Amino acid sequence: MAKRGYHHGNLKQALVDAALKLIEDKGPTGFTLSEAAKEAGVTPAAVYRHFEGREDLIAEAARQGYEIFSDLMEYAYETGQPSALASFEATGRAYLAFARRYPGHYVAMFESGISIQRTPDLAQVAQRAFAVLERAAANLSEHIPPEKRPPPQMFSAHIWALSHGVVELFARGSPGTKSPFPPEDLLETGIGIYLRGLGLVPPDD
Repeated sequence: MAKRGYHHGNLKQALVDAALKLIEDKGPTGFTLSEAAKEAGVTPAAVYRHFEGREDLIAEAARQGYEIFSDLMEYAYETGQPSALASFEATGRAYLAFARRYPGHYVAMFESGISIQRTPDLAQVAQRAFAVLERAAANLSEHIPPEKRPPPQMFSAHIWALSHGVVELFARGSPGTKSPFPPEDLLETGIGIYLRGLGLVPPDD
């Protein structure tokens, strides 16, 4: 690939796209800035116009991933209306869909070790994603008397963990963890059992 050096039209985004490909192929710690520059078709020195190190590059990939993720979560929540339960379950399915469609972003966000507090922009957009699930959880528990209502932050965090576990074990092809059930079914039934246990949805007839 011919070097384009400082004449690259959109160097920053080209480097992020290169990093996403390398993350998919080698993992978040399996490549260097020089490899990202080579993948983007620029000189290694050009990288430092935008990023001080590999972690900064991965953090920007994560930030962009959270932007996409937040939009998907918000869309899922809105399209699940008017049922609070349907909206809540839709956000779980959106999590699975995102992990499948954007694996490089997913790894940068959740498996790279990059803190969401690394930059204010990253923290802000990550909180937007978390807020969607908390809002869905709050709406789901409105019918429960306040003194008996579990904190929405608690059970939204539990559902987040359940969604993440299903993705990690069964939706991303982890060796030796094949399930006889589709990940979507595992997540939906798991959410149902959990919410019924908390009294947030009525038991099946």
